Amino acid sequence: MNWTEVKIYTTTEGIEPLTGSLLSLGIQGFMIEDAQDFDEFLHDTTPHWDYIDQEVMKKMKNCESSVTLYVADNPQGMEELAGAREILARLKSEDPDGKYGRLEMEIKNVNEEDWSNAWKKYYHPIRVGERLVVCPSWEEYERQPEDVVLTLNPGMAFGTGTHDTTRLCMELLEKYITPEVHVLDVGCGSGILAITAALLGAKEIKGCDIDEVAVKVAGENADLNGVGDRIAFHKGDLTSQVEGSFQLICANIVADVIIRLSEDVGKYLAEGGIFITSGIIDTREQDVLEALDKNGFTVIERRSSGGWVAMACKAK
Repeated sequence: MNWTEVKIYTTTEGIEPLTGSLLSLGIQGFMIEDAQDFDEFLHDTTPHWDYIDQEVMKKMKNCESSVTLYVADNPQGMEELAGAREILARLKSEDPDGKYGRLEMEIKNVNEEDWSNAWKKYYHPIRVGERLVVCPSWEEYERQPEDVVLTLNPGMAFGTGTHDTTRLCMELLEKYITPEVHVLDVGCGSGILAITAALLGAKEIKGCDIDEVAVKVAGENADLNGVGDRIAFHKGDLTSQVEGSFQLICANIVADVIIRLSEDVGKYLAEGGIFITSGIIDTREQDVLEALDKNGFTVIERRSSGGWVAMACKAK
């Protein structure tokens, strides 16, 4: 298997929130370079050196804190990369003073355009749930009579239908979407869930994402599926800039963000409405359950796959 090196530049203060968020995404291995460690090393040892390699000294002095990870050259790796981009956008929005540094991603030997095209060879039509089919825009698919086909070009946005979290969320949408409902998709990524809701009969959908690229991709995918007139996407953090009441709200994000979202989402949920949430790595499930319970939700259905958990909830 081929791997791609991804280096994210941050600061000493930004390392912990960055790695914590990446862990929530299911990325387990990192290589951390902390500029503070280099500074302390130079301060403590330089007086005792008889000889100092000037190139090493220069590198240490100019070191910028970073977190390096490796993603596989396959659809899951693409999802992880897109998820990491979403995390960076969210951390930037939470850090107006810049204490986490520039939070920029460097993909070694591959630019983003090449990467987003190279992985297409792994991505083919897939069936989700009972009727849903996700078909890449560059592939052909012979539609069956009962199929609900979603055509997708995810680009660099999260959400292709290949990841367990997305499939679980789509399965729950297929079960709980009823005709004419109003839907809110928080953290819309590629727009896959919002478009799924529209194709299943939802009357009006709003989608938001902290990543401007994702909002653009989602809008293009909605138009590609002929449902752009029923979906409005905007750039925003969680429920900021959201108005109205929704019979169904979905959020396929990560555990820490779901915990924060659970504090406010109830204000936008219509009486008897459903809150569907996914992106929860199983080691964080209990934390999410406690937050949901604290904020007035009860879980009516739980699904799991590949170490990930999705839930459908109602207000108590």
